[in-house]
Amino acid sequence: MERTYYYARVSTSEQNLDRQIEAFKNMGADVHEIITDKASGKNMERMGYQALKNSILRKGDTLVIKSLDRLSRNKTDIKTELEYFKAQGIRLKVIDLPTTLIDLPDEQSWIFDMINNILIEVLSSIAEQERLTIRQRQREGIEAAKKNGKHLGRKRILYPQDWNRAYDLWIKGDITAKEFMKRVSLKKSTFYRLLRNFESEIHKAEI
Repeated sequence: MERTYYYARVSTSEQNLDRQIEAFKNMGADVHEIITDKASGKNMERMGYQALKNSILRKGDTLVIKSLDRLSRNKTDIKTELEYFKAQGIRLKVIDLPTTLIDLPDEQSWIFDMINNILIEVLSSIAEQERLTIRQRQREGIEAAKKNGKHLGRKRILYPQDWNRAYDLWIKGDITAKEFMKRVSLKKSTFYRLLRNFESEIHKAEI
């Protein structure tokens, strides 16, 4: 039996998924068919998404996303995931890419495959550039805060000794969140609490 699942993602716990979920419901989605993540799009290490790939989706199924950057903001990762779905016989529909929603006979599908490949190339490049821009603004925010003598973090919160160095590596994509935690010797709950606070202070410094 062919099934359809829906995947929504936002980058932080403060953001909400309502707009994406509403779009899915307008397509007839049931709440139990919607998988969500509140995690960065810089890599694919997300609990909900990995569950989709490893435990839920099967050959013949369809995965629906609102826009291509909900899948990832890394161009290479986007292409890798698209190749994976194709190899597994899983169809990907992108609401903001209407040509992916059209059903055509096999003998005509190559036309839209060609169009989609061109559009995906452009959109994945845009998604990656936006990620790089966000990263640059974060670095500039840190530098601006340091220059102005601002402390990144509330006074009551003490960050581990190697925090800034590990954070820079993580932002650049050189290490995973798991490796970040290991470097600073923190449990998952404490790590993400400090991370939210740290990035909140960066955002304030940018403003």
